[in-house]
Amino acid sequence: MLDNPSEKGKVMDKITRIGVDLAKNLIQVHGVDSMERVVVRKAISRQKFLEWFANLAPCLVPMEACSAAHYWGRKLRALGREVRLIAPQFAAPYRKGGKHVKNDRLDAEAICEAAGRPHMRFVAVKTADQQNVLLLHRMRNGFVEERTALVSRLRGELVEFGVFLPQGINAFRARFVEALEDGATELNGVARTALARGREHLQALDQQIAWCDAQVATHVKQDSSAQRAMAIIRCQARPSGICVSAGRSTALFG
Repeated sequence: MLDNPSEKGKVMDKITRIGVDLAKNLIQVHGVDSMERVVVRKAISRQKFLEWFANLAPCLVPMEACSAAHYWGRKLRALGREVRLIAPQFAAPYRKGGKHVKNDRLDAEAICEAAGRPHMRFVAVKTADQQNVLLLHRMRNGFVEERTALVSRLRGELVEFGVFLPQGINAFRARFVEALEDGATELNGVARTALARGREHLQALDQQIAWCDAQVATHVKQDSSAQRAMAIIRCQARPSGICVSAGRSTALFG
């Protein structure tokens, strides 16, 4: 970046594209002009990031579609900037030194370079409402994964004492208490209490998942786009691929 204050403003006005590598504290930027010459390359604190862009002339701002990218994308768009998000795998080939040489400066440069390719594919910036819905689904998925792992762990512990429960979470629930109360096993009191606590945690996870399901159902009732998505899913689940709606049948395949 030029150091002469008299030239600084003129140069900054010529920026056409600024690649941004996001981080928790320091955000790296790499800007070029219409001739693809490097105009600015610097690190900016997270607190001053928006302020820095507010003082620039409008330009294209590509970022990697990573954590917080959609948030910053919304904020920059509010400042009138054109924001484009790039999937990490599409920016990686433009990093100097390849995948084994990685730092924030090279990442920002690669993102800037990738955004200048004529056939580059971009990720849409999500709205806050869209991310709120995604948060709900991610939390539910996390609870389901935790429940699956817990059932596998409890089942595995019982196997160590010669107790074999059938596969499937419903069969596990139906037989677990019976196995826990079976006095013929070698489980002592502390081990039985530990397994009982595991069952309590399983029930708590069931409640969390049920709450998430209820919120998703409420969202579907209130969101027409979600209703259309659910209708497509139901139609695709039909063996014939025929969807019947409002007295009309629509073929999804062929």
